[in-house]
Amino acid sequence: MALPKITVIIATYNKTDWLEKVLYGYSVQTYKDFDIIIADDGSTEETKELIDRFKQDYPVEITHAWHEDKGYRRQKILNEAIVMAKHDYILFTDGDCIPREDFVETHAKHAEKGYFLSGGYCKLPMDISETIAEDDIKSKRCFEVKWLKDQGELSGKNKLKLSAKNGLANFLDVVTPTGATFNNCNSSAWKSDLIAINGYDERMQYGGPDRELGERLVNNGIKTKQIRYKAICLHLDHARGYKTQESLDRNLAIRAKVKKENLKWTEHGIKKGES
Repeated sequence: MALPKITVIIATYNKTDWLEKVLYGYSVQTYKDFDIIIADDGSTEETKELIDRFKQDYPVEITHAWHEDKGYRRQKILNEAIVMAKHDYILFTDGDCIPREDFVETHAKHAEKGYFLSGGYCKLPMDISETIAEDDIKSKRCFEVKWLKDQGELSGKNKLKLSAKNGLANFLDVVTPTGATFNNCNSSAWKSDLIAINGYDERMQYGGPDRELGERLVNNGIKTKQIRYKAICLHLDHARGYKTQESLDRNLAIRAKVKKENLKWTEHGIKKGES
């Protein structure tokens, strides 16, 4: 069976140094049948300039989806990117997650009708995040445990993710106690399935809007598949100034309602007020 063409949606906001590293990662993917939409929640001109520079000589098409900065509206720009996506399969990730060379290929190989894929990430400390340069990404050495350990502290969990290959990775994905949830840094789904639940709930801010989307996918009959040890990306460190207790509490209340009422559709998504 032919592997699906993929639209990769990368969420970003005013972090050009990290986004640059991420785009280097997507420039050396083993699977080439994809395009990129950068879902930009109101970054300054600096981000546009970076994207325009990459566009001049990049192996796949890049589209910059931007809206004005009116506070945290990430779910709104992600919904716009879903609608814009030209391919039937969508891979979601963030502008601070460098993909391993087989990242897109792994999602393509495991894509299956009736499922969404749930990946994880290797969270790096700030010193290693800052050390990684263009050549480290293009040579793939930044995914080697030894190289990373030489740069700073690396957790045992990350060492296992980075070193697990083939049969071991498959085994770990089966036995991991971590649930196969929808994680915006590393998950993929069919566009039609996302449209069927009306995309992201735009009321939600930081703290679980991706999980909530995944919970509605499941309520709508979509199953989950775990690929956290197969689809590897490096999560670069950053501050979270937009994280507030108020938004966390509101998001938890929305998710509790979705669970209690088995909701499949949000009235605050791609289409407003419809069901």
